[in-house]
Amino acid sequence: MGECRVTVEETAPAIDGGTPMTVTIPIRAIELTPGSTISIHNLSWQDFEQILTELGEQRSTRIAYYRGTLEIMSPLALHERPHRIIAYLLTTILEAQGRDWEDFGSTTLKQPEIAGVEPDTCFYIQNASRVRGCTNMDLAVYPPPDLAIESDVTSKTTLNAYEALRVPEVWIYRNRQLKIYILQNGDYAESSVSAIFPDLPITEMIPQLVQKAIDDGTSRMLRELKIQLSQ
Repeated sequence: MGECRVTVEETAPAIDGGTPMTVTIPIRAIELTPGSTISIHNLSWQDFEQILTELGEQRSTRIAYYRGTLEIMSPLALHERPHRIIAYLLTTILEAQGRDWEDFGSTTLKQPEIAGVEPDTCFYIQNASRVRGCTNMDLAVYPPPDLAIESDVTSKTTLNAYEALRVPEVWIYRNRQLKIYILQNGDYAESSVSAIFPDLPITEMIPQLVQKAIDDGTSRMLRELKIQLSQ
């Protein structure tokens, strides 16, 4: 298999106007500045699989593929903290509720020929028992994650990919706000209530606790949360 060369459109961060640039380069030569995204169009599923192989797993970038369009995103350093804190919050709440869960992190999720995406993190909750023993995620064998969490994603490609994968619930944290998308009849609808935590004000609670973790420290915030949840 020869080296993959692609025609890409790079959109720089909004700070410099987000002017698109189009150029044909070897996939291995792609280097993104933090906060930027490359869009690659008219790719077959085989092209996508080859690009995944050439990019390798030891990388900081995230990918989303949907019906011929691939986006490669390079997160800002400050992008990582919120979704990691949200994952801690999620497991703390689930533990307090006595519920099972499995964290599959940024595992690449694929629906062959249609979509592929790497979430910032994803969880099995309702279906936790069905993925025990799983070391190689295959959505032809296992159900999709019950929840995917993204930080700072605004891409329609990403949401379309999750939609094709039939992930029941997606949380997107951006600008200190949390948006919840629930899959209904094959499409996402924004919701103020989480189907996983229907009795908790998640859209208010998560942003407040993320900021508290940043200001006061994650471990301290989690200790205080555990006390509150036990009362």
